[in-house]
Amino acid sequence: MNMITFMLTLSLALSIVLTTLNFWLAQMNPDPEKLSPYECGFDPLGSARLPFSIRFFLVAILFLLFDLEIALLLPLPWAVQLQSPTLTLIWASTIIILLTLGLIYEWMQGGLEWAE
Repeated sequence: MNMITFMLTLSLALSIVLTTLNFWLAQMNPDPEKLSPYECGFDPLGSARLPFSIRFFLVAILFLLFDLEIALLLPLPWAVQLQSPTLTLIWASTIIILLTLGLIYEWMQGGLEWAE
């Protein structure tokens, strides 16, 4: 018997046993607290349809934008191993400059001020 076949058979058997145990041991009598829309036990205080804060949304979008920028720029130290590292560094610098100018513009317009 091949080792891979043995491992596949063992994992299939273990999956079947664990699934059977889950169905056999699971509690199937939910109480009213579990059936309520909020499982924390607290009654909702207000409507869930309140208007969303645009300022919070803007800060969240800016965070995602700069987080993505960091993720895209992380491989830059290995740019020296490419055929044209200068071109890669010029493009990366252009991206950083554009994002910095956008951040400065947003800051000057007052979009990052939390309190009005």
